[in-house]
Amino acid sequence: MVVEPEHAPVNGRKRPQRPQRTHREVADELRARIRSGRLQPGQRMPTQAQLADEFGVERGAVRQALRILQSERLLTNVSKGSPATVAPDLHSALTGPGAPPMPTTVALAPRIAEAFAAPHVEIDALCLTSVSLALALGEPLSQIHAGRLKPAKIDVRVLLPSRSIALAFPVAVAGRGAGDPVHERWLAMRNAQGRVLRHNLLGLRATHGIDVRVTFRALPFTPPVKLYVLNGAEALFAYYTLSRREQEIDQEPMEMYDAEGIRSTLFAFEQGGGLRDGVFVKQSRLWFDALWETISSELLLTA
Repeated sequence: MVVEPEHAPVNGRKRPQRPQRTHREVADELRARIRSGRLQPGQRMPTQAQLADEFGVERGAVRQALRILQSERLLTNVSKGSPATVAPDLHSALTGPGAPPMPTTVALAPRIAEAFAAPHVEIDALCLTSVSLALALGEPLSQIHAGRLKPAKIDVRVLLPSRSIALAFPVAVAGRGAGDPVHERWLAMRNAQGRVLRHNLLGLRATHGIDVRVTFRALPFTPPVKLYVLNGAEALFAYYTLSRREQEIDQEPMEMYDAEGIRSTLFAFEQGGGLRDGVFVKQSRLWFDALWETISSELLLTA
């Protein structure tokens, strides 16, 4: 008698394979679990075999992911023999002055959450769309709603490129065309993210009685870097690194030059981190203020 395989499909067709995850995607998921508290400081991780089975990847991909997190000081004891351990001093690894540069998605949220512990929160941001800032604000907003944070005043200023300029990026490889769908896609994202950011912050007035001001102004150029100045005491800086990639716009594939800002490596400089750091923070504040007060113009987040 022929025994059917336990997982053979009844119609004889092969089941579709789920997409293979990369080691960076595995690292992103594990990093999110550490940041969210699902994996606590000092806790032992699952074995590499268990992680490989969970994510559907080879053990080599798991080892690469764990090494990334070890380089970010989020894990210790990464080896082939025993499960890794979540770093005991996790807060320092994420926010301390000795923390290594990390992707914006990892580094920005905990630093902004720490800035929200001040009675008067001041955030100045220069960026391409404000998507990273909107995502990073989720953590401190959750802590405010949970009653763990209660600033009295919040001032947020955001510099974004003007809708009327020809952006250096994102831009179609073939150049600007009729209607320029790449520009329209960027503009829609800029406006949508800005409106979400403003709505979420201004909502704190009604729910928690916090004095909130959110202001946007438009730049006449494409910023080659992103900059965040927090409470005048810390500057976070990242380069927009361009790559050529294909993106589907209006159901049509299009080759473009673009930067993936949320993965840009973020470098942190603190007022109390030494002479060089202090000077960088001071000059970053002066540069932002100069742009805000001179060549920037009114920005309306309209379609």
